[in-house]
Amino acid sequence: MVRRPWELAFPAEPREVAGLRRVVRLHLRLWGLPRQSEVAELCVSELVTNVIRHVGLGTPTRLRLSMNGTYLRIEVSDPERYVLPIRATDVPDSESGRGLMLVEGAADRWGVLPRTDHKVTWCEIATDLTAPNGHGGGMRVEQAESIISFYGAVVSPRAASTSRLATAVGKEAVVDVIVDLLHWTEAHGYDADDVLDAAQTRFDAGL
Repeated sequence: MVRRPWELAFPAEPREVAGLRRVVRLHLRLWGLPRQSEVAELCVSELVTNVIRHVGLGTPTRLRLSMNGTYLRIEVSDPERYVLPIRATDVPDSESGRGLMLVEGAADRWGVLPRTDHKVTWCEIATDLTAPNGHGGGMRVEQAESIISFYGAVVSPRAASTSRLATAVGKEAVVDVIVDLLHWTEAHGYDADDVLDAAQTRFDAGL
């Protein structure tokens, strides 16, 4: 799965935050990273809110999602390179900067990069990927990949035993296969309920 960098320009306004969270949730599902969605949405909300509070309403802002190795990287850019974010703990008794404390607690690392005509506030979130373009999901997804490859290699099924024990074992194996395939489905950015509905429809139709 190729996870190409993705960007979105928007005005820094409170009404934009909910939409940004939805877009991030959808994009991470397409990237096969739904487990990182909750933390990513929190970080995006706080980084954008930081721009609204300290740079100003309506500031031209840009959100960028990318991969840095196996880490999900979130960047929020704004044109005020000299207005740097400050953590609340850096200013005793300050009510501002608490959003960055949330980012620091939720993400694995964060920072600020001043550029020539703008600045970038970024954070990175660990994933369970083994490579930037690999699949997450762990052992279940790996097993599903093997099963799918095996399905493609099988020409004709073996005759099944009709003993009660063999039937019970076979039933458990079928359940495991379905669970593995649902993990594979999620890891590839598909909705498991949609896949199950489609499978049920085809089963009912005898396809």
